[in-house]
Amino acid sequence: MAQNNRIVKLKLDVIFKAMFGRKENEHLLADFLSRLLEIPRSSIKRIIMDNVELIPDHIANKFSRVDLKMQVDQRIVNVEMQISDEPSFRERTLFYWSKIYSDELKSGENYSQLRETICINIVNFNLFDCAEYHSHFKVMEKNRHEILSDCFAIHFFELKKIGKHPNKDKPLELWLQLINAETEEELQMLEQTNVQEINQAILVLRELSADEKMRYMADMREKALHDEATAIHAAIEKGIEQGLKKGIEQGKAEERQRMIENLRKFGLSEEQIQAALHTQENP
Repeated sequence: MAQNNRIVKLKLDVIFKAMFGRKENEHLLADFLSRLLEIPRSSIKRIIMDNVELIPDHIANKFSRVDLKMQVDQRIVNVEMQISDEPSFRERTLFYWSKIYSDELKSGENYSQLRETICINIVNFNLFDCAEYHSHFKVMEKNRHEILSDCFAIHFFELKKIGKHPNKDKPLELWLQLINAETEEELQMLEQTNVQEINQAILVLRELSADEKMRYMADMREKALHDEATAIHAAIEKGIEQGLKKGIEQGKAEERQRMIENLRKFGLSEEQIQAALHTQENP
């Protein structure tokens, strides 16, 4: 790709945070959240950012998370980009939701003061065996489907299931296609929809792409995420190898024990059994 055609990827968490974490882009964040959460844009009156700073150590190190946490009116909302297919990602998300939810209750406060807590996960891999790119989880009774509490919500948006052809009548898909974009050509296709918020976000993304510091941070983050994926793959391979080795060793031990039991049935002494085993194992 030509240098002037290269863009920084919005799916990189540091770029996502750099765009939506800025006060001047709050109107874009509000539109983005209203589409993701399927709530009216007019219902979002106030957004307060909790962790907008980009910590250098988090950018360069693998296994670090760069998320965007905020208060949206009375809701607590956390948005995370996840590029690598991480084992137990569902469980990790559930744990992280519970931590955000419980941390909001200060000492001496009543449980009724706990607020709706929403975790939004935008993932660059297929997580669920379905055609839908959006999965919305609530806690409800199994048979009656009665919701236990409105405080719980976890969303997953799977980028691999998003099409490549922009449709101005599907604003949520336009946002996800923008996050998924990796080339200037894709940005131009999105611009042709003439959706105001999308075009404004594209301008911001181009500004970030032209910023030498942001390009460097994007490169560092991409390398860290690649190292993370490599480390996870190596750990899985090692685990499989160790599991197979253990299974073989366990099988040998079980076979040895069966032989001992059979020799005992024939009335051999322990000394004779050990001698027979030594002969068998050292022919």
